[in-house]
Amino acid sequence: MFFPRSSGVLLHPTCFPSRFGIGDLGYEAYRFIDFLAESNQQYWQILPLSPGDENPYVSYGAMAGNPLLISPEKLRDEGLLFDSDFWNLPEFNSEKVEFEKVKQIKMPLLEKAGEHFKVNADPEQQKKFREFGDRARHWLDDYALFMAFRETFGNAWYEWKPEIAKRDRQAIEAWRRRLAPEIFFHKYLQFEFDRQWSNLKNYANEKRIKIIGDIPIYVSHNSADVWANREIFCLDEATNQPTLVAGTPPDYFSSSGQLWGNPVYNWEKLQQQNFRWWVQRFETVLDYVDVIRIDHFRAFQAYWVIKPEETSAINGKWVEAPGEALLQQVQEKLGEQPIIVEDLGTITKEVLELRDRFHFPGMKVLQFAFNGDPDHPYLPLNYPRHCLVYTGTHDNDTTLGWFEKSSEREKSSIRAYLGRTSTDEIHWELIRLALSSVADQAIIPLQDLLGLGSAARMNNPSQTEGNWVWRYRGDGLTAELRDRLKTMTTTYGRAPIHY
Repeated sequence: MFFPRSSGVLLHPTCFPSRFGIGDLGYEAYRFIDFLAESNQQYWQILPLSPGDENPYVSYGAMAGNPLLISPEKLRDEGLLFDSDFWNLPEFNSEKVEFEKVKQIKMPLLEKAGEHFKVNADPEQQKKFREFGDRARHWLDDYALFMAFRETFGNAWYEWKPEIAKRDRQAIEAWRRRLAPEIFFHKYLQFEFDRQWSNLKNYANEKRIKIIGDIPIYVSHNSADVWANREIFCLDEATNQPTLVAGTPPDYFSSSGQLWGNPVYNWEKLQQQNFRWWVQRFETVLDYVDVIRIDHFRAFQAYWVIKPEETSAINGKWVEAPGEALLQQVQEKLGEQPIIVEDLGTITKEVLELRDRFHFPGMKVLQFAFNGDPDHPYLPLNYPRHCLVYTGTHDNDTTLGWFEKSSEREKSSIRAYLGRTSTDEIHWELIRLALSSVADQAIIPLQDLLGLGSAARMNNPSQTEGNWVWRYRGDGLTAELRDRLKTMTTTYGRAPIHY
């Protein structure tokens, strides 16, 4: 699929200002969409919306929504909570998410709203709840049961009672009746998330903003997805532990590679099932976003596998995947969909051929471009039109932080390419470079628009702590910032065409 010339901003919803310690789907989200529309942007790119502890790429359910994103203020406006419920809120860090503190405050509020809904929902609300349950049944029943079991038996499903871990039918049904209140609550949370997100997405679409959302290539071992679909993952039948795990070889982010630890897919079994689970996953994500970004796309062609006893990713190997057959099946079942791909890292001719076979635009990252090689594929002079350009991604440092850490050789290359002796506003120089390029789409992280340093970095793949916590302050989206971005967007032909 081909996309019109346009631009947008990369920002995860957890980054919004909020009195509840974490960004949510409340009024600041709508204010951000207004900012996008008023600055002539056409895209809002997010990270996965799935529930987990902190990392949005490590989730308890790949098709579920994160309850911590539910807005208590929206629940209050619907009569499910009251102003008095917010009277004793603690002070939260305005620039970082304190996840454990947030859970201690938000989950009791959500439980109260769930009980209120259970007792007081009118017939129309009950009907909508049932309709959501029917629509999401292919993942919701297993997910809600998994979360109820997780609270009852502990954190990891492969350590539960054998009859539950192995999903013995009689045992599951007995516990399903016993845990009915807990199962209802988790279904209610998903219903409320779906309702609030759908309202926000509709508002964005009315403002002519489309949402780009991620579909991570892998899912967490400790998830409803693996527990309920063990046959499509490489697991030991006796222990339910992975026989092979996922990662990447040594790359820009880590000299020893990245050992993710996710179980890899049993592609043979998936293919026997006509990739049913993957088709349902694409279909579910498309309910929440307008454009899918396939994360780690190269694993659809060949993926890096590591033995589970290894302590780093160095001693892995490449194994081919039936990506073309999978994507053909998705296209046959769902039609041609707006898909972009993350084609960074160790990319081969075969990966590029698979990408181009389906006309998926790939990514260019300016922070990778300045090694002095005029043929570098990430230098704008070498771009095709059919691609997306980023100043940096959620895995990169901010542009200011990156530039401060760059070598003098790299800084000289940047100055020479820009034709500048001064780099006082290097973030705006790279924003200008991205917007002025021939790439069909340009996506700018909000941190770069705000001119923030390394403290605002969203994720550093080489470290395990301090990631995914950044938030912007409530006074960040100024009229001056809006107007400067609008002018630059219009100047370089990326403003929407108004009829």
